[in-house]
Amino acid sequence: MKSDLAEQKCVPCSRQTPRLTGKAIAQFQPQLGDGWKVVGEHHLEKDYAFKNFKDALDFVNRVGAVAEQENHHPDIFLTWGKAKITIWTHAIDGLSENDFILAVKADTVQ
Repeated sequence: MKSDLAEQKCVPCSRQTPRLTGKAIAQFQPQLGDGWKVVGEHHLEKDYAFKNFKDALDFVNRVGAVAEQENHHPDIFLTWGKAKITIWTHAIDGLSENDFILAVKADTVQ
């Protein structure tokens, strides 16, 4: 699924940035690729499957490079043939538009 979120840049958040909830999350959620879950209106997560460790590691490195460019850093779990990405905005302990932007961008480097 192509999304205009992939064209956007993450912007710095502060503790005053409002958390996304309810209808705001519902507006962004359809722009996510398959497999993304919104968990408790707090974070996004997705499991990615690969044929081996090297492919999973290469993906994690690509996501890491995107995260550095965006200055928005997910939690990443890596194991043989699998990577799990968990994203939320730490400054507000919840979801912001940045999380959806990074999720879409993670899918573009898969």
